[in-house]
Amino acid sequence: MDRYPDQKRAVHYLYPPVEPFDQRLIDAGQGHRIYAEQSGNPNGIPVIVCHGGPGGGSSPAMRRYFDPDVYRIILFDQRGCGRSRPYASCEDNTTWHLVADMELIRRQIGIESWILFGGSWGATLALIYAQTHPDRVQQMILRGVFLMTKAELDWFYGGGAGKFWPETWAKFVSLIPDGERNDMIGAYHKRLFSGNLDEEVRYGRAWSSWENALASVHSNGQSGESPGDYARAFARLENHYFRNGGFLDYDGQILANMGRISHIPGVIVQGRYDMICPPSSAWRLNELWPNAELKMVRNAGHALSEPGISAELVRAMDRIAGELVP
Repeated sequence: MDRYPDQKRAVHYLYPPVEPFDQRLIDAGQGHRIYAEQSGNPNGIPVIVCHGGPGGGSSPAMRRYFDPDVYRIILFDQRGCGRSRPYASCEDNTTWHLVADMELIRRQIGIESWILFGGSWGATLALIYAQTHPDRVQQMILRGVFLMTKAELDWFYGGGAGKFWPETWAKFVSLIPDGERNDMIGAYHKRLFSGNLDEEVRYGRAWSSWENALASVHSNGQSGESPGDYARAFARLENHYFRNGGFLDYDGQILANMGRISHIPGVIVQGRYDMICPPSSAWRLNELWPNAELKMVRNAGHALSEPGISAELVRAMDRIAGELVP
């Protein structure tokens, strides 16, 4: 029996597992090699998945949001993530490197334009890529919108979300001396990049646990302990990006540049009770995007695996398939 009987499990909405027909490591320069794969229909509608984090990496489950008979599904691991190498590297690793990497992948596999599919940080990257290369984007499907603004970072690392989860927030801040708690991103950065591996793993696990604990609407404020290597890599990469404001030129840049992509059709899927990326960002984005449709999912939080989120994403991709396939 489902733990929550009013909802199906997310997997019930997904397509069956599918294996890649192409896997490769692409030399992106600066010593980075980017893992990219293709599955589904080699002649199908191309869709590229931008994973979250920064630092999260792709997973086989991400292939299952698309009808494999219709879509040419492209997954890639961003610099320093997953199967890309060097693992956990923050050198020559910025938003603009990732945008260039996506263009490199597009050219190498011979695609003229594609659909962008991304959630959380993946939504951020998809928006920035689209604003940089609007002629390469057919449609966009975004989930759990994050706009890389100071207000959003202050919410999650400055105590806003902690007002709803005070016991979990207390655990997160307990590792930092009182005098440094006014800048949790900076305080964790000092320890995540200390050069002491044990310390970096310890603080990497704490950083990752704070985020993971709030991902689901059904959370009890606890999260399992991530493997040390993964937690350290994820935390270092995410902290690196957040400490640098996503390497954007100014705060609010994505919203200011929405005019560049206002013509591109989009679907925004947002959990009503998303504690990591509150719905106000999705709402503001939708207000400035006349060709987008906002789907606010009740009884859902942030995670891609939330049943209501998965259902809406698959529904959106099926609808697009019906419109584009004769």
